[in-house]
Amino acid sequence: MMRNILRNMVLIVACSLSVATFAQTTQWRDIYTAKKKDTIYGIAKKYNLTVDELVSANPEMKGDDYKLKKGDTVFIPFQKTKADIEAERQKQQKPEKSDVRTRAIRVGVMLPLHDVDGDGRRMVEYYRGILMACDSLRVKGISTDVHAWNVPIDADIRQTLIQQGASDCDIIFGPLYTKQVKPLAEFCRTYDIKMVIPFSISGDDVQNFPQIFQVYQSNEMQTQESINAFMERFPSHHAVFIDCNDSTSRKGSFTMGLRKQLESKGRTFNITNLQSPDDAFQKAFSRTQPNVVILNTGRSPQLNQTLVRLDQLRQRDASVAVSLFGYIDWLMYTKVYADYFHKYDTYIPTNFFYNANSHSTQALEQNYKKWFHQDMQYALPRFAITGYDQAQFFLRGLHQFGAEFQGTKQQRVSSPMQTPFYFERVGQGGMQNATFMLIHYKPSKTIEAISY
Repeated sequence: MMRNILRNMVLIVACSLSVATFAQTTQWRDIYTAKKKDTIYGIAKKYNLTVDELVSANPEMKGDDYKLKKGDTVFIPFQKTKADIEAERQKQQKPEKSDVRTRAIRVGVMLPLHDVDGDGRRMVEYYRGILMACDSLRVKGISTDVHAWNVPIDADIRQTLIQQGASDCDIIFGPLYTKQVKPLAEFCRTYDIKMVIPFSISGDDVQNFPQIFQVYQSNEMQTQESINAFMERFPSHHAVFIDCNDSTSRKGSFTMGLRKQLESKGRTFNITNLQSPDDAFQKAFSRTQPNVVILNTGRSPQLNQTLVRLDQLRQRDASVAVSLFGYIDWLMYTKVYADYFHKYDTYIPTNFFYNANSHSTQALEQNYKKWFHQDMQYALPRFAITGYDQAQFFLRGLHQFGAEFQGTKQQRVSSPMQTPFYFERVGQGGMQNATFMLIHYKPSKTIEAISY
């Protein structure tokens, strides 16, 4: 019965919530666009409101660094009646939220949950993973109360935040879009709600809001982690950088950073070109040290050409020891290149790993198909498994540690299927996922995940 309810819930969300943002405009008397010389006081006076009433309707105005700018959208609330004032007074006197460890965890999801485009379809799948995790947790005695709101790319999330149930959440998963992060973060700070940003966004809001949990790292952070892992893993190897002549590549920050790090440690390396003649190509490799090869692109055609050149090298001199240090992009190619990855002792830096051979992964995929009558989308990482892992981690953490849950190494509460987590504080702000792995394809045809 519970499964049927959850299954039907997704269909309702995907269909009915797509119109939610249009209905929400009835909450406002007017929506005003600020002009060049407008002030908060002037707008409040124009509509016969107090400054407090206007600021309450526009929570971002409470920020210490807020400045009203031309073009800003300002929501104009209806004037309060005596009954409204009394209701607010009673609400302010309401006791703090009871201990989340002793009751159902109130979960909010604020993402594009629709079938209009790829973002919506991916987030519906992610949300389904959350629902499946909640069903699994129910069996473990952990109760949840899930509320979901459709927040598409063109939505003003502030309209969502006034909806019933939003301020009662213990945790909110979202948003997907960078422009919606700050207003949601300010709302979560006001109501003491943990906020999980599940996918990559730009901006530095995690540094300014202590209740934010940012799951995915910036490219700069992943690049530095990859360099550190390389230096630790290959202290005695000879590095060979292969220029693949890919003008579209964005891997230069890694290869240049790694070369600088090698130079600073006094370690030698060679640079060759994918189109170099055989003799010149082979001279780049050491015969006295094991070699580790780094390409300056993550694209499949250049990887394929490199593997051909390495085969030719080994045919001429089988004594040359070669490993590959790759990119997260290569995980998309495992169906084609898995045997080569094992053959060349390949290491791939990443913060997730989809293991199609895992029994738990296969079981979840089968259950997903039973529940929703379709397979998960072919993507890396898998969105449903991402939602499942994140819900398991955060909801187990809240159940065990309550408001003190920070997701640190000392508070690990679940074994992930795809994405491990542990969080570290960013200055005086929120928490950033610091998990990093090397996926090692061993010549023995086994795979190990080396966690850092």
